[in-house]
Amino acid sequence: MTFFSGSVLAAMGTSVSALAIGAVMLGCDVIILAAALAIGWIGSRAVESIARQPEAGARIFSTMVIAAALVEGITFFSLLICFLALYWMR
Repeated sequence: MTFFSGSVLAAMGTSVSALAIGAVMLGCDVIILAAALAIGWIGSRAVESIARQPEAGARIFSTMVIAAALVEGITFFSLLICFLALYWMR
């Protein structure tokens, strides 16, 4: 399961569950950072598109909201999996 044997982990003063919890926490950080970057990118491109074609602003805005909602949905689902993994490791 891990690359380290139990004796190496014991010598380092770390348990397998502590490493797994750290990995899940790192995964949560990556998920949140990726979602923030994706929503920021969606928003910036939408504002740029509306600046180029103001008459299409309503359609661009609704498409932007749908795309941001999809990103948020994936983010919440991924975070739920991370939190369930933390719960099951106890």
